[in-house]
Amino acid sequence: MSRNYVIIDASEVSSVDFNQVLETSAETLLYNLAGTQTFVKFEGSAPAFLAGKPAHSHAEILEILSGSEWTAPMEEL
Repeated sequence: MSRNYVIIDASEVSSVDFNQVLETSAETLLYNLAGTQTFVKFEGSAPAFLAGKPAHSHAEILEILSGSEWTAPMEEL
């Protein structure tokens, strides 16, 4: 079964049912550099609290997370 990933706003973390996603708690979530967004992953059908939000494949989420909103640029040596 493939995993799916959904980006949510930080303000939505309190509505996450951690029994329905693969993260264990709010403390284990990774946030973008601004601290305004995070993501959750799940297998199978999307939990109801994620209804209407676009789901991303593993390859898609890796591309998103490598962008400037999520990854700080490496300093030149």
